[in-house]
Amino acid sequence: MNLAKTLESKTKIRFQDCDPFNHLNNGKYTDYFMNHREDELIRNYDIDIYKMARLEGKSWVSSSNQIAYLKPALLMETIVIESQLISFDNSNLKVEMRMYNEDKSHLKAVIWCGFVHFNLLTQKRETHSDEMMDLFGAVVNPVDVSIFDERVKQLKTPSKVQ
Repeated sequence: MNLAKTLESKTKIRFQDCDPFNHLNNGKYTDYFMNHREDELIRNYDIDIYKMARLEGKSWVSSSNQIAYLKPALLMETIVIESQLISFDNSNLKVEMRMYNEDKSHLKAVIWCGFVHFNLLTQKRETHSDEMMDLFGAVVNPVDVSIFDERVKQLKTPSKVQ
């Protein structure tokens, strides 16, 4: 089984998500990133977090976000979003997502999202199953820095990006 480690999708910046300057509103960047990740998890790994919550009472909840806004995303612009799992343990995931213009020549934003596996029935942290741990081991795509600001600086200097 050869699973993609970096997931990618395209979308358009919509009017209702923009500020009066026709830029994507800062609060909406996270929505675009999360929508991308949810769709790509289903498409690439057959993981539907909402179905999982409904049937098993387990899913992931956000535990942290670090975001850098580098260039504005503009009204009706087509953007590309990439995401990858950069680390995991028995109950945590860390995902990096990057937003680019359509030809990926300009990085617009970077986010690191932390997620905790959570049991909705007991309202407590949940341990990942062996099956999930195997999947995460197969798709993890770590980056060579552990500090967000260093990663942003690295991404802004393309020749140094892994």
